[in-house]
Amino acid sequence: MSPRWIEGNDIRLLENGEEFFPRVFDCIANARQEVVIETFILFEDKVGVQLHGVLVEAARRGVQVDLTIDGFGSPDLSDDFIRSLTDAGVRLHVFDPGTRLLGRGFRMNALRRMHRKIVVVDGTVAFVGGINYSADHLQDFGPQAKQDYAVEIHGPLVAEIHRFSHAALAQGQRYQRQRAWWRWRSRLRTQPRNLPHAGSAAAMLVVRDNGEHLSDIERHYRIAIRAARDRIIIANAYFFPGYRFMQELRRAARRGVDVRLILQGEPDMAIVKTAARMLYHQLLRAGVKILEYCERPLHGKVALMDDEWATAGSSNLDPLSLALNLEANVIIRDRAFNQQLYERLQHLTRHCRPIDEKELGELRGFTWLRHVVAYHFTRMYPAWALWQPRHVPRLSPAPAYAEPGRKE
Repeated sequence: MSPRWIEGNDIRLLENGEEFFPRVFDCIANARQEVVIETFILFEDKVGVQLHGVLVEAARRGVQVDLTIDGFGSPDLSDDFIRSLTDAGVRLHVFDPGTRLLGRGFRMNALRRMHRKIVVVDGTVAFVGGINYSADHLQDFGPQAKQDYAVEIHGPLVAEIHRFSHAALAQGQRYQRQRAWWRWRSRLRTQPRNLPHAGSAAAMLVVRDNGEHLSDIERHYRIAIRAARDRIIIANAYFFPGYRFMQELRRAARRGVDVRLILQGEPDMAIVKTAARMLYHQLLRAGVKILEYCERPLHGKVALMDDEWATAGSSNLDPLSLALNLEANVIIRDRAFNQQLYERLQHLTRHCRPIDEKELGELRGFTWLRHVVAYHFTRMYPAWALWQPRHVPRLSPAPAYAEPGRKE
């Protein structure tokens, strides 16, 4: 699937779990034919239990439900949780399930994860973003509640997302030996529709995979940065992009574009802040403004350029997302959406701390050496990543879903 602009979409920004979960759960509760979900994380907490409930109810009333979770991101679901899903008829797929080293601790399947977050309901509405199904995306979780975004999509782009989701299932479902009548029935129920225009937004689905689309998301970012004339705002949780990305940001700032990065000031992992700060000196010297969001962990992956271009999705700007994981972003050309995202990010900056180069101190000794290594790593990591295992994505059925007598 090559990314292409599709006209006539209505795209709504959803901020945090308070806006995202009710919309997704309501759409699933009203589904009549089909629900397809991909997520990196599904936890067995109050959010996961609520998703479990609406999926079970949908499957019991005859809706075809396919739920794909990542084996690394969602490793600890109980047997009862899984069995009750599959007993109801939910087809639960696990992307590259793995075992813990020596039965506990570090997992051996940490690289090249299925990091996408996609929902398609009845082929008529889709959701794409960075929000997982876990309670830490709700503000009542406390100081560690995550700040994040997703989009709800109506219009012709939904058919493209629908096709992509089924292609992903077909690529990984080689373990399924369905009867001919069931394959025919599945195709009949899942044919994408030619959807009417629903709004004014042109948009495209852009993915990163381990085959033909190794760098599509990063490439579209760089094209937009290169074309920007007035403003660039990037809010991203994990920031350690490659050399060419950094170069485009610095060039934009030097030609007078207002370039602002909103990054984590209260990270969920300490190494995130350390890695990003290694790049601060060269960005600040070029005129890039850096703000650290300090109210709670930033988990968002959104950006806007000038007054029309915007993106939201699952892709961070770090080596894992840009060179290893399977990711999905929606890129949007629409002034109304761009303005809405701009206003939300402006509100976010009220809780940010601007970074000044003086407070970072001079680069000398070990600090200088560390920054030099980090700088050159940003140049080398895309080539380095290609040496990592590039297996074909493999979906396995959840244990309760495996065919009787079949070894997995």
